[in-house]
Amino acid sequence: MPLNMETFNNAVGGNAFYKAVTHPLAAEPARMLLAKLKASGPVAIYDPHNLLAAFDALFPLDRTEIAGLFVQDVSHIGRSFRGHRTQSVAELSQCRAGTVLIAAFDAGPAAVHLRDAVNGASLLSFDALRLPDDMLSDRTRYLSNLNFATNFAFFRDADGHHTRLVTINYWSGYGGKGGYIWFTLFNDGGHAIAEWKEILPTANGSIVVDSKEVRARFGLAPFTGQLFMHVVGAAGHDIVKYALDTYGDSSDVLSCTHDANSWPADVYAGLPAPEEGEDVVLWVQNSHPHPIPAGEIGFNLMGDDRVAHLHEPVGAFATKSLRVSQLLPAARWPQQLEIRAGKHFVRPRYEILRKNGRRRIAHPNVERSDLKLDRELPGLGAVLGKGFILPAPVLPVERFRSLVLPTPMSTVQAHLPVKLLIYDSAGRKAAEHSFGNLRRNESIALAANEVLNGRIDGGYGHMELVYDFEAGQEADGWLHALFRYEDLETGHAAETSFGAHMFNMLVTYKGEPQSYKGPPPGLSTRLFLRVGPAPFDTMCHLVYPVSRPWHETSDTALMLMSSQGQEAARRNVRIPCGGSLLWRLNETFTEAERTQAGADAYVVVRDTTCRLFGYHGLIGERAFSLDHMFGF
Repeated sequence: MPLNMETFNNAVGGNAFYKAVTHPLAAEPARMLLAKLKASGPVAIYDPHNLLAAFDALFPLDRTEIAGLFVQDVSHIGRSFRGHRTQSVAELSQCRAGTVLIAAFDAGPAAVHLRDAVNGASLLSFDALRLPDDMLSDRTRYLSNLNFATNFAFFRDADGHHTRLVTINYWSGYGGKGGYIWFTLFNDGGHAIAEWKEILPTANGSIVVDSKEVRARFGLAPFTGQLFMHVVGAAGHDIVKYALDTYGDSSDVLSCTHDANSWPADVYAGLPAPEEGEDVVLWVQNSHPHPIPAGEIGFNLMGDDRVAHLHEPVGAFATKSLRVSQLLPAARWPQQLEIRAGKHFVRPRYEILRKNGRRRIAHPNVERSDLKLDRELPGLGAVLGKGFILPAPVLPVERFRSLVLPTPMSTVQAHLPVKLLIYDSAGRKAAEHSFGNLRRNESIALAANEVLNGRIDGGYGHMELVYDFEAGQEADGWLHALFRYEDLETGHAAETSFGAHMFNMLVTYKGEPQSYKGPPPGLSTRLFLRVGPAPFDTMCHLVYPVSRPWHETSDTALMLMSSQGQEAARRNVRIPCGGSLLWRLNETFTEAERTQAGADAYVVVRDTTCRLFGYHGLIGERAFSLDHMFGF
């Protein structure tokens, strides 16, 4: 059964209470609170904000003797919790318990209100779990989302494999003033093996955490685990975004992924089954301070209700590798799996291992269980044009094979009517292919090279997955796909997955086109491009997708920034409407400019005229990486 608590709501965002009670520093105080309640004898519980059940899901109150359960909101009277029916708080004075638990943070005002009703009983509250004041970005309200700007990252330094996390202090652009990042590194057993603070750099300064440096600094043994980050001084964004490179001592070890989407979900989807000669490893990383019980996590082929369960527990904050071949031995690419995660972990990582030693890392996506079919969308073509677009690169066809696999990403999707549009870099349509009305259990991977018969004007371009309402009428706006890229020269590969949005039109529909700042429509671009260390060159593929015709060209600035957030050089480029631009750092900026920018430099892609979608990667003589970029 999934954890009985809401972690994220698409209408209001993340649940700060969830972050507050699962924070690593809250674990021991929570256990101490449970011990006090157990030793207190009968306990009356006042639950003014309906938080008790969520706390109980993580820290069970089964050993607490409950004398009575009281609520503030009249509409909550009569609900049940552990065999007790809630009463009005006005009845609390009739309860003779020696201890009252106020199931809330910032419980001071409530304690004052209850002073005459508790008959001298001692008062406890969730304030026992509070973080130190110097870790709060907003000290006026503990359950402010800004107090829990946290995230996890897959982090490894073992067997010649390393990880490098890169982001910037983008909170300064929203009014953040100073602060620091608190890091805790957990090994595979869930034990904290390192803890440290790093002062936030100046405005837009870069932040780099390399596993090799961390391991050397703390004298650590090899590890594969997760890095927990808590940004103190956050403003505007309670999301910690980052790019994550996985690299090795050998030049043919290279891959990349990005932030983990810090809100655990019930279900994830888009986990690919292995091809012949491959093994797919899912890294399950428990996000909570208590074990995941045996049998709580399950896996099934998309469209097949038969579930294979993990019959072993996963310890608190622990990391466990699971091989798809052991869970579902008959599964083969292009089949795809659902992960029944039960809200126990944030968006996980998977790693594909080939017999030739090559490997790549990527992530599944959140499968929505709250969506309904959108009956209006199929009839809005005249207003919305192409509507939802999922853009991705078609890398130079002479060297790379670019594949797309549509991936159902909501539980309501019984059919998926989609087609593929391919454009050259100038925005001219080069090919089109209809997948038809795909059944949920129907997994079809298509190579753009084959649709193009091996050629495209300019050598590269981009593809767009869109709804095909001539093939079917089912749509929910949560259109996803996995894109896989194979290097025909080196045998290396990379993959990335994402969901569709509407792009570059003035009308809005259910929050689209999305905007990072302010209400929709989002008609501007600010993308972060990390710069990789030598000997790799950094590459970037920018796509200018349009749901309706927009400006003839973009007006895009590529700004090379120093680690202190200062602009070192700039290039202005124009991308044709509906087209794309594939460029490399070393070809775009001179060696002198790159030297001036210095170590840990990065690039900001800025455009105030249109919304671009971007992909970043590193490329060397024997390997390359690719994933989509993040905006801020």
